[in-house]
Amino acid sequence: QVQLVESGGGLVQPGGSLRLSCTASGTTFNIDVMGWYRQAPGKQRELVATITSGGSINYADSVKGRFTISRDNAKNTVYLQMNSLKPEDTAVYYCNRRIFTTNYWGQGTQVTVSS
Repeated sequence: QVQLVESGGGLVQPGGSLRLSCTASGTTFNIDVMGWYRQAPGKQRELVATITSGGSINYADSVKGRFTISRDNAKNTVYLQMNSLKPEDTAVYYCNRRIFTTNYWGQGTQVTVSS
């Protein structure tokens, strides 16, 4: 059973930075897509960024130039460096791992951007 454990959320002022981490366990399969999604109150869950095991990256337009996704395959960990945070980035951020057509989700970590 694949498990995803997230860390790094919190409260930050506008313009600040946070780094999220997500470590996967439960499988040795090494071809996958890992990523981050977020869900704000009253809104649907949306893509933030994804990265394949080969290193291909995709960002939502709203975070391009501010967020950076990366991964350490040896540690089965994906990171999301978030800079120049805005109040509209406030949401619960979920780690995702997709192996073929199966999606696995973390429990979510709250990110709040407020002065």
